[in-house]
Amino acid sequence: MRDYQKEFEGRTAFIRELLKSSGAAGIVFGNSGGKDSALVGILCKAACENTVGILMPCASKRNYGLDADDGREVAEKFGIETRLVDLTPVRQAEIRALEGVAELTDMALANIAPRLRMTTLYAIAAAENRLVAGTGNRSEAYMGYFTKWGDGAHDFNPIGDLTVTEIYEFLEFLGAPRSVIEKAPSAGLFDGQTDESEMGVSYKAIDDYLLTGQVSPEDRAVIERYHARSEHKRRPIAAYQA
Repeated sequence: MRDYQKEFEGRTAFIRELLKSSGAAGIVFGNSGGKDSALVGILCKAACENTVGILMPCASKRNYGLDADDGREVAEKFGIETRLVDLTPVRQAEIRALEGVAELTDMALANIAPRLRMTTLYAIAAAENRLVAGTGNRSEAYMGYFTKWGDGAHDFNPIGDLTVTEIYEFLEFLGAPRSVIEKAPSAGLFDGQTDESEMGVSYKAIDDYLLTGQVSPEDRAVIERYHARSEHKRRPIAAYQA
């Protein structure tokens, strides 16, 4: 297990130095009510008083209920400023604008919300001279379980090297609310969705694969298939060079 006191000190120092070198006045992050955003919010607030978390419900009922409640509970406990931007009408307007232009698949529809959220965060960041903090972890990155130019976009990420197992350990160390630690991880893109059911493999198996290489042949096949087909998400943008 990592030394989480040392991790806390190192990561908050990293954030403070980044703010100093960038000349930014503060930080903004998406407060989804989940484990990753909780840890990012706690670290950013500890490093920078001027940290704000944005609740951005979008279509899913869970966004307005459980996720919003958990996000507010974390924010209240750690003194993080919270604002709410309701993106459901914006999503509906985007879908209407695309009628007759393209027939949207389920995946195309699901990816609208995270991209609208990132547009929102960067608009606030630009208006208030803030950096956008990323909330993705190592396990999700390896699986490609994120939306390109959605939750995969950010100015910096203070938890990108941590597996899901380590995220939970860190939250336990910091005394985060049980509601966040104990609920099933979900991107909240549609009602009833959970990360593990959608991927067909548990985070424990993914983390075992990353940390020890010891997993069942069935889990290994799923993990390696996800990693291979999502390689384009991790590569730099292709650019022509004469």
